[in-house]
Amino acid sequence: MFPYLSDLVNYLFGFSFSFPLPMFGFMVALAFIAANYFFVLEMKRKESDGLLSSSIIRVMKGEKASIQELVINGVYGFALGYKILGIVLNYSDIIDPATEIDLPGYMLSLKGNVFGGLILAAVLAYLKFRESEKERLPEPKEVDEVMHPFQHVSTMTFIAAIGGILGAKLFDAFEDLERLAADPIGVIFSGSGLSIYGGLIVGGGAVIYYAYKKGLKTVHVVDACAPGLMLAYGIGRIGCQLAGDGDWGMPNDAPMPEFLSFLPEWMWAFDYPGNVNGVVLLDDFHRMGLESITGRAWPTPFYETLMAFTIFGILWGLRKKLTAPGMIFSLYLIFNGIERFFIEKIRINPDYNVLGMKATQAEIIAVMMFIAGVIGIWYSNKLDKEKAN
Repeated sequence: MFPYLSDLVNYLFGFSFSFPLPMFGFMVALAFIAANYFFVLEMKRKESDGLLSSSIIRVMKGEKASIQELVINGVYGFALGYKILGIVLNYSDIIDPATEIDLPGYMLSLKGNVFGGLILAAVLAYLKFRESEKERLPEPKEVDEVMHPFQHVSTMTFIAAIGGILGAKLFDAFEDLERLAADPIGVIFSGSGLSIYGGLIVGGGAVIYYAYKKGLKTVHVVDACAPGLMLAYGIGRIGCQLAGDGDWGMPNDAPMPEFLSFLPEWMWAFDYPGNVNGVVLLDDFHRMGLESITGRAWPTPFYETLMAFTIFGILWGLRKKLTAPGMIFSLYLIFNGIERFFIEKIRINPDYNVLGMKATQAEIIAVMMFIAGVIGIWYSNKLDKEKAN
């Protein structure tokens, strides 16, 4: 497996270097970049089709940098420098698998270097001051600027990232209340343990609220972001598969069917050697009370990547044909719900007791998403027909 990006580079190109950039974190970053790209394309198309409109905003030009701006830049610089210099000085410990320090855990901890923080705080505050002085006018003035819908995407992506991380940690923590009660600080500030649906719900809700406050038609905004969301999900699952972060499935000791024999064995069952969690699957299965002979599991992240890319292709291909507002997002909810509901059947997750039936947190949310998607399609069709009449 490739816990860090440098592990994959070494494997592919024969290099020999170590850099503690987690594979999963790297793929998540690529996922946000991809989602942002397709989100921008759709926002531009919807503006050209007259579904979204630009706005005029009043901005002040030529003012000197305010104390607030300098403080914000300084605080951002301090946080960045505090961690960067800390990583540099503790580099050998972070890349050493024998230590309990890892990059995600270090980034979420209170550890760092104050000197590095102060230096970068001063640098960023000065750069902001210098930039403002270059644009400063003898008499500051207000001017009108056109704000296109796609220009909000970078902010919405940032909001989705922050809200997504918070939601993912929150939902993951409540998925295993015993673990949370035993070590609340460790669970909340660990670099592992993320619930994709928690990130989607909290991050998505924050984006919708932002769009509403900015006067954008939220139904067109969610339609525009739906294909990119599905693509991002698939890219993130590549990170899960490459790093072996624990999102593998139930034990799979069955031999590979003959009709699939042309495929690599790991596509059927895999033991994730050298995974980022440092566990041996056979021992882990036995610890959880699961029976396994081979210590191999269903490679569910790989399956989810295939399904997510397929769904992305469907949504992207239908986006210009299904013109009823909300239709594409409703289809996204349906496809997402179906995909996750069935993959949960071969995944390892704690069960909840719902009306006498056992279901995982993800299965419950998947069913709710499916129902919401069906209602959304019905409502979108209803409004579209009323508009046509």
